[in-house]
Amino acid sequence: MAAIETNTKSSLHIRSNSLPSAPHPFTSQFEEHLHRLKDSKAISSSTSSSINYKLNALQDLHECADKLLLLPITQQALARECSNECVDELLDGSVRILDICSTIKDCLLQHKERVHELESAIRRRRDAEAGFTVSSGKYLASRKQVKKAIRKALGNLKGFKNELIFASSNKDNETLSMLSFLKESELVTVSSLKAFLLFITGSKGQSKQNRWSIISKLMQPNRVGCDSQEADTNEFEKVDAALMSLINHKSSSIDNFQSHMENLGMCIENLEVGFECLSRQLIRTRVSLLNIFNH
Repeated sequence: MAAIETNTKSSLHIRSNSLPSAPHPFTSQFEEHLHRLKDSKAISSSTSSSINYKLNALQDLHECADKLLLLPITQQALARECSNECVDELLDGSVRILDICSTIKDCLLQHKERVHELESAIRRRRDAEAGFTVSSGKYLASRKQVKKAIRKALGNLKGFKNELIFASSNKDNETLSMLSFLKESELVTVSSLKAFLLFITGSKGQSKQNRWSIISKLMQPNRVGCDSQEADTNEFEKVDAALMSLINHKSSSIDNFQSHMENLGMCIENLEVGFECLSRQLIRTRVSLLNIFNH
C-alpha cells in the first residue's frame, strides 16, 4: 500500500509539470475526485457508511475519467503516442479490475442468499430446530468460501504494476499527463477494492483471541466499552459474532441476531447497487479505451 501511495504522489507531480496552465475542467474534476478518495483513506473502512462513501467517490472518479477519454484531443494524443506494450498494460489492468468487481458481486450475491435462508430458519426456529442448524451451517460454509475467493482476489491485486511503461521518448506532455492520469485512477481503484474486499471478510488483522473478544463484547451490550467496540465492527462481523453465540449459547437473544441480520441485508443491497453502477462505468471506460486504440 505504501508503494501505491508513493507512486500516486509521484505521478501527481509528473502531471502537474506536464499539464497546461489552464487544464480542461474535467481534469480539475478528476483532481477533486482523486483527492476525495485519497482523503477517504484516513476514514475508517470498517463501517458501511465509510465504504459507501468510498464506493460513490470511486464511481465519480471513473465517470470523470470516461469524460476525459471522450475528448478529441485526448483520443488523438493517446492513439498517436501510446506503444503497443503500454496499450496492453492499460487494457489488461481494466480487465483485471472488472474481474475483481465481478468477484465482489458474486460474494455479495452468495451472502444475500444465505442471509435470506438464515432469516427464514430463525423465524421457524421454535418449530424446526434442525432447519436452523442446517441453515446456519450453510451460512458458515458460505463465509468460508467467500473468504477463500477474497484471499485469491487480494492476491491478484498484488500483481498490479506501480508504473506504466513509457516505451517512447517522443511522447508529448499531454500524452504523458493522460497516461499518468489513467495510472492514478487504476492505483486508487486497486487500493479501494482492497478495502471493499477486507470489509466483506470483516478482517482488520485481528488475532483469533481478539476476534473472540469482539464476539464476547457484542453479546454483552451493557458492558462498559462495548458501544465503541460495536461501532467499529461492520455488519458482516456482527452477524458472524451473533450466530456463533446462538450456536454455542442457546439463551442468546434471537431478536438481537435478527436485528444484525436485517442490517446486513440492507448493507449488502446497498453494496450490490453500488458495484453494479461501478462495473457499468468501468465497462464504459474500457470501451472508450478500445475505441481509441482500435482506430
